[in-house]
Amino acid sequence: MKNDVLSNRMNLANHRLSIPHSKLMTGSIADKYPVILDGGKTIIFIADKSMEAETRYRYELRKQL
Repeated sequence: MKNDVLSNRMNLANHRLSIPHSKLMTGSIADKYPVILDGGKTIIFIADKSMEAETRYRYELRKQL
C-alpha cells in the first residue's frame, strides 16, 4: 500500500513546499519581535514590529473585560 493515494495526500512530507517555513518550526520565535506587557509578566511575540502599539492596545482592552 505504498502508493495509496490517501496516505500520500495525508503525509506532510508531500506538502512541505506549500507550508510556510514559520509554520514548520512549531514554537519557534525566529524572526519575531517580543512585546513585553505587565511589567515583564507577559511576553507576546509578533511577526510585524509595526503592530506593537496595536498589540499593547488590544491587550489592555482584553485585560479590562
